[in-house]
Amino acid sequence: MPADEVCGVVGCGKDVKRSLSTKNVKEVLPELQLIGEPRRVQLCKDHYRQFRKKTKDERELERASW
Repeated sequence: MPADEVCGVVGCGKDVKRSLSTKNVKEVLPELQLIGEPRRVQLCKDHYRQFRKKTKDERELERASW
């Protein structure tokens, strides 16, 4: 990610760690207010960590089905 990009959450402003689908982020973390409505939203380390914690069980079940 380029260094000049900032987190897509209103009021955050930290450097970007990952880019995820806006649809997935809104389903998992509906309490976050996102800047605009792009297809993908950039998240900082802290918000990406929140996303990972909320989707942990779902990811484990998906891996178990292999």
